Amino acid sequence: MKKILMGMAGLVAIGIAAPASAADLAARPYTKAPPVMVAAYYDWSGFYIGANGGWGSSRKCWDIVNDAGVILVPPGVEGCHDATGGTVGGQIGYRWQASSWVFGLEAQGNWANFKGSNANQFFPGVLDESKIDAFGLFTAQIGYAWNNVLVYVKGGAAVTRDKYATYDIPTGLANDYASENRWGGVVGVGLEYGFAPNWSVAFEYDHMFMGSRDVNFYTSANFGPAGVFSTTDRIHQDVDLVTVRINYRWGGPVVAKY
Repeated sequence: MKKILMGMAGLVAIGIAAPASAADLAARPYTKAPPVMVAAYYDWSGFYIGANGGWGSSRKCWDIVNDAGVILVPPGVEGCHDATGGTVGGQIGYRWQASSWVFGLEAQGNWANFKGSNANQFFPGVLDESKIDAFGLFTAQIGYAWNNVLVYVKGGAAVTRDKYATYDIPTGLANDYASENRWGGVVGVGLEYGFAPNWSVAFEYDHMFMGSRDVNFYTSANFGPAGVFSTTDRIHQDVDLVTVRINYRWGGPVVAKY
């Protein structure tokens, strides 16, 4: 009986000691939850300003419709030439992005040196020369973005500053001259890459539809009084442009996307 009582007392002592021992154990260490991964995407929204440079070619075709007051029916074919050369300029615009679609407005102004000539087919011994020394583009854009890569199309109005002259081939002296500001339309396509938070580079092709215009020529002082009406030429013109552009944009360049 004594042994039974001693055994029961031992069990009671163990039961009392067990909770105290558990209380003495160290608390379970706290582990911080892993951070949630947040993807970032390039935001094309905001104002931008930039510079561009490249090459252009203007196709010019001349037909004489009035020779010193004599109307020619049909017009006399004088021939065509390509006025080619370099260009450099700048652009400013604004874009806003909705999901992956990007919309924008832009104004661009360029100095140019597109120059060319051909021997006149109607007047032997005469050289026809044309030059574009400036142009401007005013366009709307729509594009689709894959993060920092943007493909876009554009369209709107175009204006060129054109100068014309004819030369006597044997002497090299100018016969007459003309100039005009010509309005038309433009369409283009571009690929732009954002290589830094606020910087992007683009490659762009544009075609300018400048139509046909009747242009009045006036005599130089080389062969008589200067500034006298000489001829009216109907000149058709289209322009192709290939440019590299760099833009700086201000606004939020990168946005967190969960």
